[in-house]
This record gives sequence, C-alpha cells and structure tokens, in this order.
Amino acid sequence: MADLEALETRLGIHFKDYSLLSRALTHRSFLNENPEQALEDNERLEFLGDAVLDFVVGAYLYHRFPEMKEGELTMLRAALVRARTLADFARQLGIGDCLQLGYGEAESGGRERVPTLCATFEAVIGAMYLDQGLPPVQALVQNLAGPALDKIMADSLHRDAKSEFQIWAQARYNVTPRYQVLAAEGPDHAKIFTVAVLLENETWGVGHGRSKQAAAQMAATAALERAETTEDSDDPDLLLLPEEL
Repeated sequence: MADLEALETRLGIHFKDYSLLSRALTHRSFLNENPEQALEDNERLEFLGDAVLDFVVGAYLYHRFPEMKEGELTMLRAALVRARTLADFARQLGIGDCLQLGYGEAESGGRERVPTLCATFEAVIGAMYLDQGLPPVQALVQNLAGPALDKIMADSLHRDAKSEFQIWAQARYNVTPRYQVLAAEGPDHAKIFTVAVLLENETWGVGHGRSKQAAAQMAATAALERAETTEDSDDPDLLLLPEEL
C-alpha cells in the first residue's frame, strides 16, 4: 500500500477505486502464477490507455503549436507515444518498482523491459482516465511530455525515422528497407498517400500522409516501434525474418 500511495503522489492523483491502479500494475505473468490473487491483468487497461494517450498527446501538441502543419504534428505525436518514450516515462514515475510480475518474468529483468514498461504506463493512464476522467491524465502527460518534446525537437528525433530504421535493419538483418505506395486517395490538391515499409517481403510498418515522403516517414516510425519491441523480446523467433524461420 505504501508503494501505491507513493506512486499516486508521483502521478498527482488519489484513486477513488484502488482496484483500478492495482489492476494496471498486474502483468499477465503474475496472474498466471497467482490466479487466486488477482481477477484481471492490465491488458484491457493498456488498450484503453493507448487510445487516451493518442488523444491527449494530440490535443497537447495542437494547442502548443497552433501554426504547425498536420504532418509535423503527426511525427511529433508518434515520437512521444513510441514505446521507448513511454517506457522512459514509466521509469521516471517508478512504475517498474510497483509492478506485479511473475517470478520468472521478474528474474529475467521484466521491470526494465521496454515493452512491459510501455504497456504498464498505458494501463496506468487507462486506470486514471476511468477513475477521474481526462484532467489528471492531461496534467501528467504535459509534465512528462514537455522535457521529452524539447529533446525530440532539439535532436530532430521525429524527422528522420527512415534513416534510423535503415540503420537498425542493416545492422540486425543486413537488409535495406524498401517502401511501397499502397494507395493514393482523394483529389489532387488534397491527396492522402498510404505507404508500407518492408524488409524482404514482410511489412514492418504502414503510414499515411499528404505526400509520399511524409507517409514513408510515418511507416518508418511504426517500423521502429516494432523494432524496439523486437529488441526487447525474449522470443528468439521474433528476431528472424520469415524466410529464416
């Protein structure tokens, strides 16, 4: 209970329903090993929190940059809600220390694994939203996003996802990504392109934008999100391209 109260202080919220916070911190590995101690893991709250974060971060950027074009806003939002950024937010809040993990997951470093921390942060956001609505979520996200956004913009981390993904793909698989236009919809003056990025014949990300280049950047950002999850996975099959399985 003391750990949860300390986490509440860091989150800036006092939960009305403690079961929501407890569920947000319950990894499926804990439930598998202790079915009598928890009713549900955090995956449904993670699903909700992901959607809430997309909206809150989008609204935050919209109001902070009233003159910025849609494509730039989209790239900034993608950089703020990517797995590694959300995992860093979780570390700042000490969420990993409060996680309920199965013994094996904890022993293998689960409290520091990027996908686990990212998912738990999203679950906590979902729990906060259900308990008290958007205002505390908005306050927390603004406090966390401000410094992260300054670094992202200073280093242009949101602008060149294509180069970053190419470096990763060549180092991991010795393969150069290729980009394929899937669709071009709408009138000529407002056309929306859909682009996929592939490694060999496997699609790693899909993006949309008002130009082929913007859509390709969005596809590369999605691919980097998957790459981060792959890096932190302990399933060796996920480190292989399909033809290597």
